[in-house]
Amino acid sequence: MRIVIADTNLLPLRTELEAGFPPGSVTDWPDPRDTVAVEAAVADAEVLVSSRCPGPTAAAAKNLRLVHAAGAGIDGIEVGALAPGTIVANTHHHEDAIAEYAVAAAILLRRGFLGQDKALRRDEWASPVYRPDVPWGDSLAAATVGFVGFGHIGARAWERFRAFGAHGVAVTRSGDVDAAAVGLDWSGAIGDLGTLLETSDVIVVSVPLTAETTGLIGAGELARARAGAVVINVGRGPVVDERALYEALRDKVIAGAAIDVWYGYPGTGARAAPANLPFRELPNLLMTPHSSGLTRQTFAGRAADIAANVRRLAAGEPPAGVVAVAG
Repeated sequence: MRIVIADTNLLPLRTELEAGFPPGSVTDWPDPRDTVAVEAAVADAEVLVSSRCPGPTAAAAKNLRLVHAAGAGIDGIEVGALAPGTIVANTHHHEDAIAEYAVAAAILLRRGFLGQDKALRRDEWASPVYRPDVPWGDSLAAATVGFVGFGHIGARAWERFRAFGAHGVAVTRSGDVDAAAVGLDWSGAIGDLGTLLETSDVIVVSVPLTAETTGLIGAGELARARAGAVVINVGRGPVVDERALYEALRDKVIAGAAIDVWYGYPGTGARAAPANLPFRELPNLLMTPHSSGLTRQTFAGRAADIAANVRRLAAGEPPAGVVAVAG
């Protein structure tokens, strides 16, 4: 079986991944930034492992049977351009790492550690013990955490927050979460978003980006949030309107935010503005480069899933984690 892997995140696991493929498999590892090389490699490949498969790449693939994303998102895969019958599958394993990020970000923001770190580097002791104008922080045990989306990430993050004694509420697109079964105070549909914002101290956004969720949280929604609330976006940037979030942070409508998913990304190289607005100037913001899910354990699990699915394909068995089949 000919397999093309166009994802640099998997390079450190190349030996383990290739060992898991069916005997006799031939692998090609083109630079994913070199579209010409990728298109040449997929010309006679049966499997493409990549989170990107735009139209020209799909058109170049004559024998492709499976496109396997190296993560959960498939928004970079143009399913409609693939040959009919081509399977698109994904994998996860990032929920533990992202759950840890959400808890860490909530603690940093609610306790004021970001500002304290910057101040002490200037020999300033920004603590209420030394400066009465500095407010006390808040513990997670005193928090209500609101989840906008309660899939793999939201559910795992709730397990972590719950261990600290926090209360939890959630809204989802389906509205079918059994709140009592998972220990939430309540759960509802997206129509209950306003109530969630009004009652949450920490707001964790992990809902996928769709036409319906783009701009789901705008200026009106943020105005309903508690003044001391912090927003943690680990879903997709545009779920939260860029200008609305910037202005809410700048004007202290909300207390802070952690943004791991952005409004702009590098094309080639490792430099690019993450947004059109100057978020970097905001002191009440934790900025990270879409790294919340990036751990060795995340990609070891993903590599194992990908290898297992290629073996299933070779054996004539249906792959796991199928999210689309090209029509």
